[in-house]
Amino acid sequence: MLTSNKPFLALTAADLMTAPVLTIPQETSLREAARLLSRSGISGAPVVDGEGRCLGVLSSSDFVTWAKAGGEAESKGERVSFLTPWGEVIDITEYPDSEVRRYMTAQPVTVAPAAPVGELAQKMVDAHIHRVLVVVEGGRPCGIVTSTDVLAAVARAARKAPREG
Repeated sequence: MLTSNKPFLALTAADLMTAPVLTIPQETSLREAARLLSRSGISGAPVVDGEGRCLGVLSSSDFVTWAKAGGEAESKGERVSFLTPWGEVIDITEYPDSEVRRYMTAQPVTVAPAAPVGELAQKMVDAHIHRVLVVVEGGRPCGIVTSTDVLAAVARAARKAPREG
């Protein structure tokens, strides 16, 4: 969350990121990961190994890809679903106990805390993604910057800018 009064183009990942970031251990089941994301009101989080190093990211896009691959079969027991940011409900039923590392997006887009806002935006545009992970030495996530964080900074900068008349 932005707490800086820096000019817009001087903002960095550290200025915009949400920290601490929720992480999902690689052994977590798909069902439990859906619950974690849903309870936290977020659509994605980094997947980490036992030392806390980032291995990938699990997001609503991964759930959609999983569902398209046949994961939408009817459940015989508890029904668990995940609501995507665009309002689609994805049922997590076919492989609810499989580990998230089988469904995550490997090699996530990462940046250092000092990465400028322009670099963040360009990485999101180039990779067609809505979040970048902010990592420190050893690939450990320390925060996350979403497209909404960047847009909020743009909106704040626009409110402060003098109006042309």
